[in-house]
Amino acid sequence: MTAPLTPPHQPPPHDSAWPAPDPALPGPDGGPGTATELRQAAVVTVVSAVAGALLGLLWLWLAPRVVLVSDGKAVFLRDGEGEAAIGMDGTFVLLGLGFGALAAALVFLIHRHGGIALVLGLAVGGVLGSLLGWGTGSWLGPERDVVAHAKAVGPNVFFEAPLELHMAAAAVLAWPVAAMIVHLALTAVFGPRDPEPEDGPWPPMPSTQV
Repeated sequence: MTAPLTPPHQPPPHDSAWPAPDPALPGPDGGPGTATELRQAAVVTVVSAVAGALLGLLWLWLAPRVVLVSDGKAVFLRDGEGEAAIGMDGTFVLLGLGFGALAAALVFLIHRHGGIALVLGLAVGGVLGSLLGWGTGSWLGPERDVVAHAKAVGPNVFFEAPLELHMAAAAVLAWPVAAMIVHLALTAVFGPRDPEPEDGPWPPMPSTQV
C-alpha cells in the first residue's frame, strides 16, 4: 500500500520560509508614498526655517532707519514726517514674498509630485523662517532699549531706533502665503497630468437575425 497523499487544503509545513514583505508602493498618481511625502515636507520645513536667518540679515541691511534724538529729557524723531517706520515693514514683506516664491519654485523643481504635505511644509517653514528673520534682524540691529541708548549717546546726538515690525502679523504671513500660491500655481500649470482614459472598442451590437 502507498501512503496517502497530503490533501491540497492542508497548510504548508511549519519550517517553510515566511514570504517577503511587499515593497513600499507608490502613491495612486505615481508619486511618492505618504511616508516619503512626510519626510520631504519635514526637510522643506527645516530648510525654510533656517533660511529665515538670511532673511533677517537682508532686512537688517536693506531696511531704512528711523533716526532719533534726545534733548536730555525725552526722545524725538529727527524727521517727524519720515516714512522709515513704514519702510521697515515694507522691506520685510517684500523680502518675505521673494523668499516664499523662491522656496516654492525650488520645491516644485525638486519634487514634481508634491502633495498637500509639501504645501503645508512650505507654509509652516515660511512662518518659522519669518519669525527667525524678525528675531535675527532685531537682535543684530540697533540697541532695543531706546532710553538707555539715548542716555549713552547724550543729548542732541542722533542715533538709530531699533528694527521693529509695526504690522507683524501681515509681515510674518507674507512668506508662507507667497510660497503656497506660487507652488499651487506651478503645480497647476506645469505639474504632471492624470492620464486620459483610453477609448476601448464598442461592445458588439446584438444580433437581429432570427
